[in-house]
Amino acid sequence: MNAVEFQQDPALPPREPRGHKGTFGSVLVVGGCAHAPRRMLGGAMLAARGALRAGAGRAIVAVPEPLAADALAILPEATVVALPVGPDGELDASAAAEAIDAALAEATVVVVGPALGRSVAAGQVVMRLLAMDGPPVVVDADAIRLFAGHVDAARDLRGTVVFTPHPGEALALAEALALDLDCVERATRPAAAIALAQRLGAVVALKGAGTVTSDGLRTWRCDRGNAALATGGSGDVLSGMVAAMLAQFGARSVGSDAMPPAALAALAVEIHARAGDLWRDAHGDAGALAHEIADLAPDAMRAMRAG
Repeated sequence: MNAVEFQQDPALPPREPRGHKGTFGSVLVVGGCAHAPRRMLGGAMLAARGALRAGAGRAIVAVPEPLAADALAILPEATVVALPVGPDGELDASAAAEAIDAALAEATVVVVGPALGRSVAAGQVVMRLLAMDGPPVVVDADAIRLFAGHVDAARDLRGTVVFTPHPGEALALAEALALDLDCVERATRPAAAIALAQRLGAVVALKGAGTVTSDGLRTWRCDRGNAALATGGSGDVLSGMVAAMLAQFGARSVGSDAMPPAALAALAVEIHARAGDLWRDAHGDAGALAHEIADLAPDAMRAMRAG
């Protein structure tokens, strides 16, 4: 492949001064896992926090019913949807689908995967969301692994989809698509992101130092960011920020000229990286907590709009 020509960083659009929460979109996060051996909730809540901090008007979090009360306690600003589970705490796929469908009626963008676990039922939920011609879907974390384990998964993709893999998850995607890619080395990561995006017909934000975002035709590399971002939950925050950009400035947004999904994903990567740089400037390059990165997004966006 020829040398990659990186696109100029997209500008952050202005905030509508007369907007209301409906103007800025609703992000639905589907995640959380209530069964052994990995009971998890934090990733879903960090994605929701990232979405709100990056300007989404509303966050709706769909989590297994045993985790619903804790979800409200962690992020009272979110609306929580309790997903039915079986006796062992695993999702009841059919009943969960009904609950998610009801939430989709209010959603501008969906994030699926943070802390979701990798059960059969979770896989069914992921593939159903990706096969629907509905709101844009950001696919992160466990949902990427579940997608990669599905036979001919790429054939089932519908609508606008953004994958946000770290190098290991990108490798799983590449293996599922029979692609021989190096997703780790800085020199080869752009080509890997482009190849994945082209084969999937989706946007890919390949995370890591120098995150690369591509839709197969246009490609961005973020040269900001630092080692403080290498902390658990940082990627979950990013998935929420990607969703927030799609909700505010994408095709389903209200009162704005739509920007391409790949440019919006690259914009979220830039905000995330700048937030990490703000944390480093105050504290150094180690010890960040993911929610602190989310909470610096407004300062990062203010600086971007100020030029």
